[in-house]
Amino acid sequence: MSEDKKPGSGRKSSGRGQRDLRVRVKSAKGRKLSSTLWLERQLNDPYVARAKREGYRGRAAYKILELDDKYRFLVPGARVVDLGCAPGGWCQVAVARVNALGDKPGKRIGRVLGVDLQEVDPIPGAEIHQLDFLSDGADEQVKAWLGGRADVVMSDMAAASSGHKGTDHLRIVALVEAAAQLAFDVLEPGGTFVAKVLAGGAENEMQAMLKRNFRKVANVKPPASRSDSSEKFVVAQGFRGREDAERVAGVEDGGQD
Repeated sequence: MSEDKKPGSGRKSSGRGQRDLRVRVKSAKGRKLSSTLWLERQLNDPYVARAKREGYRGRAAYKILELDDKYRFLVPGARVVDLGCAPGGWCQVAVARVNALGDKPGKRIGRVLGVDLQEVDPIPGAEIHQLDFLSDGADEQVKAWLGGRADVVMSDMAAASSGHKGTDHLRIVALVEAAAQLAFDVLEPGGTFVAKVLAGGAENEMQAMLKRNFRKVANVKPPASRSDSSEKFVVAQGFRGREDAERVAGVEDGGQD
């Protein structure tokens, strides 16, 4: 049976419809309703089941897979930095696509560097480091580990939820802006920056900043992103380099100091 078919698609109908296939989670003493609903959603999520079958550390792996299928930035030989890489699904995808293990004969061998505040279990083909990317000198440390600049900087980070939609939106915009600033310092000209954001009205300045620094900026919601989630992803390609970006900014500002 193809993995894309719905569970039970080859079985005889019981006459009670598709709802028989959905796992229901009974409420338990001490468990909040929100936790019960989250668990029920996880148990019935086809991407969660697929990730378990295919060995990925989470359903988020399919978001970067789908983004790369469309924009083609994880190419063999690319040097990739994954910010906030825990639990490691994005690194797993990058390792395979940039040929970090060197198991694709005739293809260039890439590198994948994952950084996170917390310890992350080793990932074959990836170099994992514990680092606060907001700390002073983080950009130089990343370049030292890579032995040069990166071709891709990507981030699936999200700030801890406060329960207030507006506050959470502002927090993640600030986090993406900080990730972008590090990308500006470590990317090769022509490089790509990919990051998760939350749909809202506070990211206009961030979008403008990215358009000054990259030749093409797209905002997309991949199929693996849950329909009820406000998340989307920005894919910025063709990094201009610091000098070129400053020149473009000067032209847009009319050359004023």
